[in-house]
Amino acid sequence: MESTMKEMRDGVSVLDLDPKSTVGGGVEDVYGEDRATEDQLVTPWTFSVASGYSLLRDPQHNKGLAFTQNERDSHYLRGLLPPAVVNQELQERKLMNSIRQYQVPLQKYVAMMDLQERNQRLFYKLLVDNVEELLPVVYTPTVGEACQKYGSIFRRPQGLYISLNEKGKILEVLKNWPERSIQVIVVTDGERILGLGDLGCQGMGIPVGKLALYTALGGLRPSSCLPVTIDVGTNNEELLNNEFYIGLRQRRATGKEYSELLHEFMTAVKQNYGEKVLVQFEDFANHNAFDLLAKYGTTHLVFNDDIQGTASVVLAGVVAALNLIGGSLNEHKFLFLGAGTGIAELIALEVSKRTKVPLEETRKKIWLVDSKGLIVSSRKDSLQHFKQPWAHEHEPVKDLLSAVKAIKPTVLIGSSGVGRTFTKEVIEAVSSYNEKPLILALSNPTSQSECTAEEAYTWSEGRAIFASGSPFDPFEYNGKVYVSGQANNAYIFPGFGLGLVISGAIRVHDDMLLAASEALAGQVSKENYDMGLIYPPFSNIRKISAQIAASVAAKAYELGLATRLPRPADLFKYAESCMYTPNYRSYR
Repeated sequence: MESTMKEMRDGVSVLDLDPKSTVGGGVEDVYGEDRATEDQLVTPWTFSVASGYSLLRDPQHNKGLAFTQNERDSHYLRGLLPPAVVNQELQERKLMNSIRQYQVPLQKYVAMMDLQERNQRLFYKLLVDNVEELLPVVYTPTVGEACQKYGSIFRRPQGLYISLNEKGKILEVLKNWPERSIQVIVVTDGERILGLGDLGCQGMGIPVGKLALYTALGGLRPSSCLPVTIDVGTNNEELLNNEFYIGLRQRRATGKEYSELLHEFMTAVKQNYGEKVLVQFEDFANHNAFDLLAKYGTTHLVFNDDIQGTASVVLAGVVAALNLIGGSLNEHKFLFLGAGTGIAELIALEVSKRTKVPLEETRKKIWLVDSKGLIVSSRKDSLQHFKQPWAHEHEPVKDLLSAVKAIKPTVLIGSSGVGRTFTKEVIEAVSSYNEKPLILALSNPTSQSECTAEEAYTWSEGRAIFASGSPFDPFEYNGKVYVSGQANNAYIFPGFGLGLVISGAIRVHDDMLLAASEALAGQVSKENYDMGLIYPPFSNIRKISAQIAASVAAKAYELGLATRLPRPADLFKYAESCMYTPNYRSYR
């Protein structure tokens, strides 16, 4: 990926650090939350003494019925709560029981968001302890429906909304956010939300959901996370005509107006939060996503989850799958449906690293199909810049099935955002060339998946190794139960971000992505392989995130991009020690 970005930056690398652009910065644990042990008392306010009534309405410190009798006396809570005192575990059981009563996923989502707004630690306790059950609720696929209906379910603002109305005032807007010690910002402009298209201002559900996972899975403090939506309008006519739409009612701004607003935002972020704040771009349309990554990759700590995070998690799955499908990475042939250029580039980089073959050569084993057919050299002049490296010598091929028959791939990857494009004929064709075809249907939400697990297993006669972007239930075929993996970015970005934070990294380099992929692939056990899985279970995700963080941090130190000195002796233990735990604290 960095090689593509270097071309867009006229040869400038993220390792070419400009001293002027690396001054200042860093955030610190102002209130000692990371350093305090669980048995140390903390004060449940930071700026002024709160009344008991306001304390109960402060989600960061509210514990509900878990306030002890002494705490009720000390903090003016006597009489404001029923007499019962319960522990966090009982509260958790009660809430999980309530959430399980809902039949509609969106109802579960709203219930979880309500909990986050009234009791932050209990929200994260539920998410950490029930991650496999609740991940599809707070993230894909349910978050997609939540974004579509965000105007209707909108209750209490979460994060910052920066619209064209705020042009010239963005630094002032950032200062309106109550937290000063920000380590991660997830920002979207809402133009390409999952596979659902332009949802404008209602895309805020994505940064909110991502940062919930940063805390639950990666252990970053909630107070250090900031969700941001950049509202430049929407081209979605249905939203523009919807009386409940909460964003700007105008067509989407482009060109100079758009780039100036984004530049003001990026400048203000660095000015307000310093050099080491991570800005994660989320669900930007491709024509902006690659440009933003290229433009700010050498001046800011930036990461695009759709390009880099997806690439890293898919590469991890491919590397792990070699234990099931056989052969070395360079022996396989890849065919993509959709603009999966970020994934393709990272696979090519890994092959180049393993074989010492130049990147230009390793790219030749990877083929892409877009809406106009196979990307070939005769189309090069009409292609977007990020597709041009994948235009190989071949006669034109108009559709996916023809491309499968012409290329005979061993790995088929879908990143098209269009559902049911891996047809029966396509999967049968791939299966005819491979004893165990690797099929990855990555598009989200479930309705946009290129095929279902049932289709992949049935049409391949049970031979496919399958993973998808959204979860599928286990499927029984010919008496055997098949459990499919989920190529979910949540495996990568929380641990990746934690690794950047604990090392004080000031730039993201491709080698860090490769390190994250290899760390994730290394977590797949023999028991997982025996079930046909190429990803480890999410139940162990915090250990996985700590392992990824340690690998990413180690690479940052190796590349000279880390600023937290001296380097910790054991990065894995250090990562674990820095992780936020959502257990209740005892108050003075």
